[in-house]
Amino acid sequence: MTAFFNALIVAALAFSQTVSQETSLDKRVKKFLDDHVNDWHDLNVPASDGKLLYDIVLKNKYTRALEIGTSTGHSTVWIAWALSKTGGMLITVEIDERRYKQALKNFEEAGLSAYIDARLADAHELAPKLDGPFDFVFSDADKEWYKNYFVAVSPKLVVNGCFTAHNVSLRRRGFGGIREFIEYVESLANYTTTIDSRGAGMSISYKTAPD
Repeated sequence: MTAFFNALIVAALAFSQTVSQETSLDKRVKKFLDDHVNDWHDLNVPASDGKLLYDIVLKNKYTRALEIGTSTGHSTVWIAWALSKTGGMLITVEIDERRYKQALKNFEEAGLSAYIDARLADAHELAPKLDGPFDFVFSDADKEWYKNYFVAVSPKLVVNGCFTAHNVSLRRRGFGGIREFIEYVESLANYTTTIDSRGAGMSISYKTAPD
């Protein structure tokens, strides 16, 4: 009986330490976001879209994420913050070296570097080479390539995984590469797609069956 209660005490202490660490990280991330609320230029997402990404990852307990288009890391911070709670990891890809270096500084300041594998690379070339599997993808790079990114990554997305794409709204769905992408995704029998037109707009596609 003593051994049992000792085990309970050890478990309780471990849980307490974990909660303390998570609370400390939450405070650090929130402070970072508050301090930089007006600093997100360079095609970063608005905070409302970052919160949407955070909610999707956390709600579905995703752990293997890919972001195509880091910019200076606003969306990355929201995704990685959610992954810090699910025990996950994010690969994020950025082609511009200046933005990439600034993103690394932002991740460090936010306390999230341990949850982010940041790559300085051309996603046109890298996305098809990534092994996966992934359960969450956020695409926010060149819109004319959205369909190509989806085609490259979809086979590596697990069933019940989610592919999200930025700047897709009911108003913008008729534009160029966005139109080609959304028409293609909506035609697939193994995906269920909705569009959230709040913020800058987001398509949210859940995979319901294998490719």
